[in-house]
This record gives sequence, C-alpha cells and structure tokens, in this order.
Amino acid sequence: MLEYVDDFAYFMDNTRHKSLNTIQSYKRDVSQYIKYLNTNGITDISKTTKTTVLTYLLNLQNQGKATSTVSRTLASLRSFYLFIAQTGTQMPDPTQNLEAPHVEKKLPHILTTQEVDLLLDQPSKTDPKGIRDKAMLELLYATGIRVSELIALQLSDINLSIGFINCHSGKKERIIPIGNIAKAALKNYIENARIKMISSPETSLLFVNCNGTGLSRQGFWKIIKQYGKQAKISCDLTPHTLRHSFAAHLLENGADLKSIQEMLGHSDISSTQIYSHLMKSKLKDVYTKAHPRA
Repeated sequence: MLEYVDDFAYFMDNTRHKSLNTIQSYKRDVSQYIKYLNTNGITDISKTTKTTVLTYLLNLQNQGKATSTVSRTLASLRSFYLFIAQTGTQMPDPTQNLEAPHVEKKLPHILTTQEVDLLLDQPSKTDPKGIRDKAMLELLYATGIRVSELIALQLSDINLSIGFINCHSGKKERIIPIGNIAKAALKNYIENARIKMISSPETSLLFVNCNGTGLSRQGFWKIIKQYGKQAKISCDLTPHTLRHSFAAHLLENGADLKSIQEMLGHSDISSTQIYSHLMKSKLKDVYTKAHPRA
C-alpha cells in the first residue's frame, strides 16, 4: 500500500492545493499508518474500518503522542480516504463521524514593541551577513510571512518602488505591503550585500547563505536564536514569534481581522481569531492590575 503515498501527495498538491509543509506532514502520517496496517497483516486498504482507525489513534495516544499530533493524524487520514475514494475504490469512509481529540489552543507569545526593536537592532550594519540578517528580520516583522515563505522568496518577488512583496505558499500567492524601514533594509541588502554573497549572477533566490546557496529553515532558526540571546529576550524565540507579534501589533493598533487574515494567508478566519483572544486576555490583565475594585 505504500505505493499510494506519492499519489496521495500529488493529490494534496494538485487537487487540494495544500502547502508544502502540510503535504509533508500528511504524507508522513499516512506512511506511518500504512506501515502499521502492514505490521498488523492488513494489505488491502478497502479492508480497513472505523475500528481500524480508532485502534490506530488509540495506539498513538498510548505511545504518548501529543493530542495535537493525534488530531492532525486524523485530519491526514480523512484526506487520505478522500483520495482513496477518488481512485474508484468502493468502501465506506472509516473516518466519517470520528471526532478529533480536543486540542487546547495555547495563546502565542507576543514580543513587546521594545523587544522587537531590540531584536531587530542586533545584526551588524557593516558586514554582508549582518545586512542580510537585518533585512530578513525586518521583512518577517513587516509582513508576518512564514520562514518557509521567507527563504523561498525570489528577487523578482520584491517590488521596492511600490512597496510590496509577492509571497508564495504552495499554489497560492498573496501580495503583502512592506513599510519604509523594511524597504530600506531590503534595498541595502540587495544593493550592498547580496551581490557579495551569491555564488552565481544567475541566482534568483532573494536570500542566500554564506556559501551563496539557499537558506534552510534550520539555518534561519539558529540565526534568530542567536540574536534573541544577544538581545537578552527571555522567551523561547522562534521565527513564528515574529509572525505572531506582527499580527498582534496590527490588531492592537486598529487593523481588522479580515485584513490580517489575508496578510497571514490563513484560509480560515478562526486561525486569525486567536489574536482577538490574546487582546481580550491582555485587556483583562490590564483591568485586573489597574482597576481599584477588580
């Protein structure tokens, strides 16, 4: 049954138009499920039932997998059985009416504007790597894009004259405005640093590593951790922290949820509403500390 996996990934990409990260996660989940089936002597997908799926999910829980992992696995299997139906296999969907375990959504950590300023002031202003890092951090905070989207940007995706970037996620793309500070940092990088870092004049990637090739997510993770340590920011700083801070600071200053949703690239407004909950939580905290009868 493992022969299904690549076709399933193609289905998720070309029919469901999911992002690369989602496709990789779902493909991994389905591969592990099929290996489980093979181990238990099930070699025909049409022989699986609701009990099969439930037993597998319970097995994951017994292994100590996080509730979020079990919930995502069920979502992966729902998509997989939808794909199986597309192949013409006649069978009931064993994931139908199964409920995912409730995942407690944690409110994301948001940097203060002072912490953002401190973080963005850490890179060197003179050497090419520091100029590149400054441009990347400014762009992340200015647009709220994901790190996977950041490292995939092409030089042609940047329009400094108008002040927009063209961001790609899977087969979707969105246009996001950038402010003057991010524009200046990008202009400085493109004109004074990138030319010294690229391995070939034909290189189309916007950001490259010190070898002149594409950056990895892990590589950028190390970069932001280093600057967070230099800035003495105590929270567990990740690239997503800047994405969360971008959204929360926009909302705090009067932006509407729909606009923030479009800039973040959320397909569902419920994903963006977590920032409203965050603001309510912050207001409650302010009220409790400030009101004499709180």
